Amino acid sequence: MSWWDADDDEDEPEFDESDVRVRPNRRGSRPRTKMRPEHADAVQGIVLGVDRGRYAVLVDDGGADEREITAARASELRRKSVVTGDRVDLVGDTSGEPGTLARIVRIGERSTLLRRSADDTDEVERVIVANADQMLIVVAAADPEPRIRLVDRYLVAAYDARIQPLLCITKTDLADPAEFLENFAGLDLPVFRSSTDRMPLAEITHDLIGHRTVFVGHSGVGKSTLVNALVPGADRAIGRVNAVTGRGRHTSSSTISLRVDGDGGTGWVIDTPGVRSFGLGHVDRANILGAFTDLARVAELCPRGCTHLPDSPDCALNEAVDAGELGETGRARLDSLQRLLDTFA
Repeated sequence: MSWWDADDDEDEPEFDESDVRVRPNRRGSRPRTKMRPEHADAVQGIVLGVDRGRYAVLVDDGGADEREITAARASELRRKSVVTGDRVDLVGDTSGEPGTLARIVRIGERSTLLRRSADDTDEVERVIVANADQMLIVVAAADPEPRIRLVDRYLVAAYDARIQPLLCITKTDLADPAEFLENFAGLDLPVFRSSTDRMPLAEITHDLIGHRTVFVGHSGVGKSTLVNALVPGADRAIGRVNAVTGRGRHTSSSTISLRVDGDGGTGWVIDTPGVRSFGLGHVDRANILGAFTDLARVAELCPRGCTHLPDSPDCALNEAVDAGELGETGRARLDSLQRLLDTFA
């Protein structure tokens, strides 16, 4: 009989589950779990700005205990972006005292989301702001020259995000903007004219009250100058236009919310860095048409797959305009719609 056939194993030790040793987790001694705390004691706030992984969050907006808190994003949100305008839940030290840090543990549902897709000048899609309900497009009449196509792209992004666009044209003392503005005559687009010696601050402020308005514009058009005039103490950096290239230099490097006060209450200005392009790969074509409610009703008679462009066969919009059924402004509105659709294409 060999030793391995022997039945006598009395000298062998006995083991059970209590003898098993578990290697400790490198990131902590507690076992990993998918269960997350409910954070029932979390306080709500709105993100005012983001700077190198730290978030400025306003708690109790307009209330007796209004305060600004510095927060970091919780580890469970590491795959989710937190942007200016987001409504968030916070835990930890939410006192707002200097040196304290809270944690963002939840992001509220977003009513709107303004973003720009990757394009030739930017390899990644970027979310610009959440929960804005207006967009003020700032463009200069000259120095730098106004770019119709860039304004068209802003309009497409606004309509897609269901944000009401406004237009402010600056430096009107340098050039007459009438010819440029003819391109947008068919749109329901409020227009403000600003010059070096007269900025329409009262008129713009009136339209900002009660809204969260994101300011967008090409670098060097005077956007930061306008923001500083609307919000005293904002101290946004102001740049100059390069005399050789005609391009503005990026001065505002981050997106930030600033409160603006007026006779009718308060509103929020969301200042963004100047951009030279605006990718539209994420846009839904139907949202562009939907912004033209009068034309959208007529478009219901179009054949399936109609592009609504001038060369589209049997397009009900083209036929209605040619027949004079859409009134004096109908052709201008259709021209604007078709240019936006062409820009998107």
